[in-house]
Amino acid sequence: MSARRKARKRALDVLFSADINEQPLAEALSDAEARSSVEPERSSSWGYAREIIQGLVEHSEDVDRRLRETSQSWPLERMPAVDRAVLRVATWEMLYNPEIPPAVAIAEAVNLVNELSTEASSGFVHGILAAIAKNTEVS
Repeated sequence: MSARRKARKRALDVLFSADINEQPLAEALSDAEARSSVEPERSSSWGYAREIIQGLVEHSEDVDRRLRETSQSWPLERMPAVDRAVLRVATWEMLYNPEIPPAVAIAEAVNLVNELSTEASSGFVHGILAAIAKNTEVS
């Protein structure tokens, strides 16, 4: 597994946990940083995971706005927590990380939900992210 894929999974773990525990994301990031300092074997994936989480701390309102606008028939709050976290990671990557091509962000998100969520999630996540990518190209 690539370092970036591991980083996405680590970021997803932090986002999911913060969401389920109703913990502010900045606080969850701080807790995760403290844990990572005693886990040197996982250091290769922590840098990008931190970048994702910090990016979401800074841009969560814009990311969630895009998700709400794109998924008008399925409110963000009603989505499974795993799907919501994956969508947030991929949306942040598409909007704020020019190093990641949108097709890669989408493929990684679909792989994650295939592994961690329901059968229906991959089509749903792909559709939402493809629409965001399309609308971002036009903007």
